[in-house]
Amino acid sequence: MKTAAAPTSIAAVAEELVALCRAGRNMDAINAFYSPKIVSIESGPGSKEMPATMTGIDAIRKKNEWWLENHEVHSADADGPFVGEDKFAVRWDYDITVKANGQRVRMEEMALYTVENGKIVKEQFFYNMG
Repeated sequence: MKTAAAPTSIAAVAEELVALCRAGRNMDAINAFYSPKIVSIESGPGSKEMPATMTGIDAIRKKNEWWLENHEVHSADADGPFVGEDKFAVRWDYDITVKANGQRVRMEEMALYTVENGKIVKEQFFYNMG
């Protein structure tokens, strides 16, 4: 007799999230894998437009919309995912231009995602702006 499997394995969530983001489908990844009560933590103090800690899927959607409105993404790549028991990590590498000042930058970030019941409940970002 086959036992019931977990709704979605950590590895499956991790692989699919990375595949969607590599394809430029970040909002599809959010809609598919983020918990309605997701908590997102950015390194640093944050700002009025982009608080360091945000809660709820609507806030995360708005954060991603803000990112796309304010940055031209020339390339985005991922190293990973690196899967653990209830977490996975991805090293993201971006080549972007900040639309407000025209400055082109390479941005590296490490993201740590926590998964419960097949949904990402927490994401935390660590930066290397080089």
